[in-house]
Amino acid sequence: MKYILVTGGVISGIGKGIIASSIGTILKSCGLRVTAIKIDPYINIDAGTFSPYEHGEVFVLNDGGEVDLDLGNYERFLDINLYKDNNITTGKIYQHVINKERHGDYLGKTVQVVPHITDAVQEWVMNQAKVPVDDDKKEPQICVIELGGTIGDIEGMPFVEAFRQFQFKAKRENFCNIHVSLVPQPNATGEQKTKPTQNSVRALRGLGLSPDLIVCRSAKPIEMAVKEKISMFCHVEPEQVIFIHDVSSTYRVPILLEEQGIIKYFKQRLNLPIDDQPSDLLMKWKKMACRYERLLKVCSIALVGKYTKLSDCYASVFKALEHSALAINYKLDLMYIDSTELERTTEAENSVKYHQAWHKLCKADGILVPGGFGIRGTEGKLQAISWARTKKKPFLGVCLGMQLAVVEFARNCLNWEDANSTEFDPDTKNPVV
Repeated sequence: MKYILVTGGVISGIGKGIIASSIGTILKSCGLRVTAIKIDPYINIDAGTFSPYEHGEVFVLNDGGEVDLDLGNYERFLDINLYKDNNITTGKIYQHVINKERHGDYLGKTVQVVPHITDAVQEWVMNQAKVPVDDDKKEPQICVIELGGTIGDIEGMPFVEAFRQFQFKAKRENFCNIHVSLVPQPNATGEQKTKPTQNSVRALRGLGLSPDLIVCRSAKPIEMAVKEKISMFCHVEPEQVIFIHDVSSTYRVPILLEEQGIIKYFKQRLNLPIDDQPSDLLMKWKKMACRYERLLKVCSIALVGKYTKLSDCYASVFKALEHSALAINYKLDLMYIDSTELERTTEAENSVKYHQAWHKLCKADGILVPGGFGIRGTEGKLQAISWARTKKKPFLGVCLGMQLAVVEFARNCLNWEDANSTEFDPDTKNPVV
């Protein structure tokens, strides 16, 4: 088993998930079986109780596991089915160790972060890496592990220490560390700054991990002089410094990585039984990315939800719509509409917001109402559903959206005025849901 650890520096949300997914995609295109593990250093057992504004959407796996949205990226990029144990959290690890301690497995020893927590992390990774995730049910050959958060975070320290030890257990030819860092470009000077990356790599080295590849994220393509500077100050060869600038679509990222010789590097570094050239799978990927950028016809969909300030709150819905549009050669224009802005109370308080929201809804080709919790915003969703039904607009209700479609039909077509879901009104005379 080969292990690729992806760590992040300078800021969180730098794109480690997309880079981990892209690396997996490239290796899969070379004919290797790939699995993925996401480590989240928070104490929650899983992502099920998060506010969408904290971490974006909760991604639900086939086994019912409620996990971080990055596992959604892995499944979409790699075409695999992951399990709840592919998402490790501090809460899960501590719960596992405490249960063993209560059971008497440690035979009266003092249970400590090192070695008990760190050993539990390593054991979990090694066991989960072997679990088949493809349809052919064969054991994976490569495990891509993404360590959430930023190097230097206090909550991530036990995991970094676990992998410092693990690199010797797995042996050098089976373990590779990729560090994703930010190269900012302040508007005042327009110069790309390497100091944050230097500091981040120094912090990583101080914790006992040396990056094999440094992936530099930036707004614009990075100049050669910057690459050489990072190479010199971060103690790596220039070909070990890879640039990923902001691109029009995330499907470009595997192509950018492949163009910078990542297949050749992995082949040598991990002694992989692959060709230097990518297979037909990556050629198809390139065609898809090019097609995505050349789309001219537009399809506009109104997404009427409660958490519209952060697009990650509906990441899977957005991706599903994007893939559907791409399949029929359309560009998706997804308009996020806050359902509360469609309500009469908003008209009284802020009529401009109210009319803008309705203007968006009226010009959409289709309307989608996704899931949600609580009664806030449900009236606006019902208004949108009613509009879709009466104006014969294509409509899709997912989860709560489907429930509210039933409520709307019962109220306006069957004239059951108090029809409702027992979630909102336990005493309703017509509990249609």
